[in-house]
Amino acid sequence: MEDRVKPKTLPGFMELLPNEQILFNKMKEKIEKTYQKYGFLPLDTPIIEDAKVLLAKAGGETEKQIYRFEKGENDLALRFDLTVPLAKYVTQYYDKLSFPFKRYQIGKVYRGEKPQRGRYREFYQCDVDIIGDGKLSIINDAELPAIIYDTFKNLGFDDFTICINNRKILNGLFASLGLTEESAEILRIIDKIDKIGKEAVRAELAKEIENKSEQELENDQKLDEMKKIDKIMEFISIEGNNEGKIEALKNMNIENDIFQEGLREIEQLTKFIKIFGVPENYYKIDLTIARGLDYYTGTVYETFLNQYRNLGSICSGGRYDNLAGFYTDRQMPGVGISIGLSRLFFQLIDNNIITADEQSIADVLVVSMSDEYEKVAEIASKLRENGINAQVNIEDQKLGKKFKYADNLNVKYVIVIGEDEIKNNVVSLKNMDTGEQQTIALEDVLKTVNNRH
Repeated sequence: MEDRVKPKTLPGFMELLPNEQILFNKMKEKIEKTYQKYGFLPLDTPIIEDAKVLLAKAGGETEKQIYRFEKGENDLALRFDLTVPLAKYVTQYYDKLSFPFKRYQIGKVYRGEKPQRGRYREFYQCDVDIIGDGKLSIINDAELPAIIYDTFKNLGFDDFTICINNRKILNGLFASLGLTEESAEILRIIDKIDKIGKEAVRAELAKEIENKSEQELENDQKLDEMKKIDKIMEFISIEGNNEGKIEALKNMNIENDIFQEGLREIEQLTKFIKIFGVPENYYKIDLTIARGLDYYTGTVYETFLNQYRNLGSICSGGRYDNLAGFYTDRQMPGVGISIGLSRLFFQLIDNNIITADEQSIADVLVVSMSDEYEKVAEIASKLRENGINAQVNIEDQKLGKKFKYADNLNVKYVIVIGEDEIKNNVVSLKNMDTGEQQTIALEDVLKTVNNRH
C-alpha cells in the first residue's frame, strides 16, 4: 500500500472554514456592490501574464517577490497587484474604452514574501481606479473618499478616519529647503512617525540630512541644517481642523510652485469631499501621510479604524500622473484606492472586531421521516423558486439526528415530511430557535420564512 500524503496548506495561503468563508464572501459582495453604486465597470484580468509585460517597471524588492516560471517557450509571472495589469489593459484596449475609464477589480494577487501572521502570499485586493486620457480633474480624487466612507459604513463600521495628504505639498516643501534628492528618504522617515514618535523622527531626519554633506559641517552650516529640520517638524506638527491646517500651510509662506499647486489641490479636494456627502468627522488632512510607493504624485489616502489604529491602514491609495508610461507615450493620469481584503479580514477576526457566526446560508432544511424523497425534492424546489435558500437531508438517519444537523448549521427552520403531511398536502415546520412546531400549508411556509428576510 502506498504511503498516504499528509494534507496540508502551504504557508502564506488563506484557507477558511465555511462559517468564515460565508462572512468573507459577504464582505466582498458588499464592497463590490458599493463600487458598482458609483458606476465603476467590472474588470477581470488574467492571474498569469507575460513576465516581460508584467515586470516592465518592476525592480528591487518587488521583482524578488514575483512568482515567475517557464512553460514551454513562454516566460510567465503571476500578477503581484491589480494596478500593473490595469495599465496593460488600458493601453491594449485604448481605442475601445471611454475616458475617464472607471473600473473596479476584485481578485487574488501573489507575492513571494516571507509569510507572517496576517500577511499572505496569495491574497484578495479590491481596487477602484479612475483613468484619464491626457488629464484628469482633481474632483475625481474627492469621489474616492466617498466610496471609502460608503464601503466601510456598509461593512458595519462607524468609527474610522480617512486621512488625506498631497505629495506635491511634501515635494514642494523639500525643494524649497534644497532637499529634493533626500526627499524619498525623508518621506520614508516621516511615514514612521506613528510607530516611533516625533523625537525619533527628528533624530533620523538630522542623521539623514547631515549624512548628505560631503565634509564636516561648520557651526553656521549646522544651524542651517537645524532650521531645515525645524521647518519639516513644524510642517508635520500642524494641528487643527482641515480649514485650520490649510491656513497654517499658507502661513508657512513657502514660495515653491509645486507646493502651491498641491495646496490648491488639497483645498479643492476637501471642499468636494464634503459636497460628495462625506461627514467632516470622517476625513482629515494628515500631513504625515506620505505613502511609500514611488508612483503616487498627488493626493494620497490612508484609512484607519480609530479604536484599532495599530492595525495600520485598512484602505489606501492615491493619484499617479502616468499610469501606463512603461507601455505607451500617452499621458494617462489616474487615481485609485485598494482594500487588502484577506489581510483586513484576518485582522478583524483576530482582534474579535467581527465574528463569523453563520454556519450555513440555508434558510430551511427539508427532511423526510420516511424514504418518500420525491416530496422532499419537490418542496425544496418550490422554496428555491420563491427565493428561499433550501437544503435537503435525504440520508438514512433518525429524525433527531437530522434536527441536530440543522442545529449545528444554525438553520432556523426545518420542514418535516411524513406520510400524514403528504396525504393532507401540508408540512410540519419547526422553528429551531424557539422549538415551536406547527403543521401548515406550503404557501404559509413561504410567508413565514420570507418575513424573516
